[in-house]
Amino acid sequence: MTVAADYLLQMNGIVKSFGGVNALNGIDIKVKPGECVGLCGENGAGKSTLMKVLSAVYPHGTWEGEILWDGQPLKAQSIRETEAAGIVIIHQELTLVPDLSVAENIFMGHELTLPGGRMNYPAMLHRAEALMRELKVPDMNVALPVSQYGGGYQQLVEIAKALNKQARLLILDEPSSALTRGEIEVLLDIIRGLKAKGVACVYISHKLDEVAAVCDTIAV
Repeated sequence: MTVAADYLLQMNGIVKSFGGVNALNGIDIKVKPGECVGLCGENGAGKSTLMKVLSAVYPHGTWEGEILWDGQPLKAQSIRETEAAGIVIIHQELTLVPDLSVAENIFMGHELTLPGGRMNYPAMLHRAEALMRELKVPDMNVALPVSQYGGGYQQLVEIAKALNKQARLLILDEPSSALTRGEIEVLLDIIRGLKAKGVACVYISHKLDEVAAVCDTIAV
């Protein structure tokens, strides 16, 4: 028998309505550490809505049900709270600032500073380079504007941002929609590496070959 503590995340009986229309009607999902759960369903089925409930885009009190994180109730009111807990969502529309450097994008909102409040750019560049090595893209120049890189590399910058926030659960919302086949293979390899380190993932996708390649369980 699996006890509650075996799960990193449990969402129980989640109900979310918009103007009297139920987008989610009693949804349950469970994720263990190091597990990748594929979240599948047709457009409008509520996949992204469920993850917005989890990440507190829709804060506690605007939906019904229960979220348990590490066995404890999670009643987050903001994305900042869920990110502090280790839940990080990468949206289908990337949230990078094109004119800022790769390193500045990775640290956006979490900048390293020196006494007096000045930016500690050397420390941020060093950490950004370490993150890109971890993601097996050591040739990326993190001092260049992120606009210098294509969609696949920009997706990796988003993942580096998540790792920099100490993500324990990474939510990827249709991450391969703008990627080439080669870039998708790199992405799937990175997810396998994260799983091996104990990072859990929720992978939202319509592409069942990707789901089959990287997910341990599937929720429809």
